[in-house]
Amino acid sequence: MATPDALKLKEFEETSELLFNASSVSTNSTVSRGSVLVPVEGSVKLDMSEDDEEEGQEEKSELLGGEREFSSFWTFEYYQSFFNVDTLQVLNRVRGSLWPLPGRNIVKRHLRSNPDLYGPFWICVTLVFSMTISGNISTFLSQMGDPKYQYRPQFHRVSVAAVTTFSYAWLVPLGLWGFLTLRQGAERQTGGYSFLETVCVYGYSLFLYIPTTMLWTIPLEWLSWLLILVTMAISGSVLVTTFWPMLREDTKTVAITTLVTVVLLHALFIIGCKLYFFQTAVRTGRPSSLLLHSSSNVTVALTSAAKES
Repeated sequence: MATPDALKLKEFEETSELLFNASSVSTNSTVSRGSVLVPVEGSVKLDMSEDDEEEGQEEKSELLGGEREFSSFWTFEYYQSFFNVDTLQVLNRVRGSLWPLPGRNIVKRHLRSNPDLYGPFWICVTLVFSMTISGNISTFLSQMGDPKYQYRPQFHRVSVAAVTTFSYAWLVPLGLWGFLTLRQGAERQTGGYSFLETVCVYGYSLFLYIPTTMLWTIPLEWLSWLLILVTMAISGSVLVTTFWPMLREDTKTVAITTLVTVVLLHALFIIGCKLYFFQTAVRTGRPSSLLLHSSSNVTVALTSAAKES
């Protein structure tokens, strides 16, 4: 017959087993995904090896990301980051350059997270060939009725267009970025635009020049100058709305002078392209012959009037 002490001890052991089973069930329900319960000699042990591997991979990826960020200037990875954009991002930035609304800064809305050189580079290349090909077509159409005219492809204009376009798209942003950096000072330099962002803004602002140069092939001079005004109003507004927040903190004279200079250089670029690549042919054959014919008629009329008198 069991003593009362033995019965109490047995009840205590059963209660302990029940509490242990309940704690095991709650542990299984609260273990995070990726951990595994491993029984070791009557005890339960958590295997966190998979979580450790994931943490190690995250640390490794962060380390590699830091290495890419601080790559050497002479490595391929340094320049690869400038072209790390997809088609959707480029289209959004092009769309932003076509609708320059007040308060919508293209840098803060589209470029601040990841400025690129992919879009500006191909926009400049497309503009070079657009100006050259459209200029040759315009020259051919304007002189098509002249019997003495012989068409000759002007391939040298490709070099001129390339030097002009890329010089404008790089040198002008370089000068503007240097000026803004000097004017802002060291205490406000962190909030300014980087050189890459400035080049990116200028590159995307030239996108509207591509369809404009194609429409210049239409032999209507008033239409060409109307297109220049519309293009300048839209493309120049992109530059004004982008750089005005950086200039409004400066003096009023410096801010207005800088914006006027930016817009004038933008206008001189498109007007210079119009005058050089789309020259209107001056026909001298017909006007001179008409002039000689009319002068001979006047001479004959005067001599006949003198004889009658």
